[in-house]
Amino acid sequence: MDKINAAELMSAAVKARESAYAPYSGFKVGAALLCDDGSVYTGCNVENASYPCGICAERTAAAKAVSEGRKRFTVCAVTGSSAEKCTPCGICRQFLYEFAPDMTVLCGNKDGEYDEVKLSELLPRGFGASSME
Repeated sequence: MDKINAAELMSAAVKARESAYAPYSGFKVGAALLCDDGSVYTGCNVENASYPCGICAERTAAAKAVSEGRKRFTVCAVTGSSAEKCTPCGICRQFLYEFAPDMTVLCGNKDGEYDEVKLSELLPRGFGASSME
């Protein structure tokens, strides 16, 4: 990571978690997505009474990045509000895989501890645009 280190990216995810809207699950998640140009996009989970239509923190950050013309992701930090280290859900894994199957994912907990893993390890043999060619 060139312009931002892992601890700074995780800190941005923790700050994003503070904005989460999770009245149903009580599980707040924040994410910070580093793009190849050094820009960082953050997101939080936003739940809804129509439970399946909520959005996860990782997809919020990615949608913000894509809407600003960024599609080359290098690192995603994700942190939850529990002692267990938070990993992206299946939908988020596939969503991120579309853009960067080899990106690094920092999986953190409420105490700021995190593990580093490749997205391709979290979603081996994921489906992407190149699969459709």
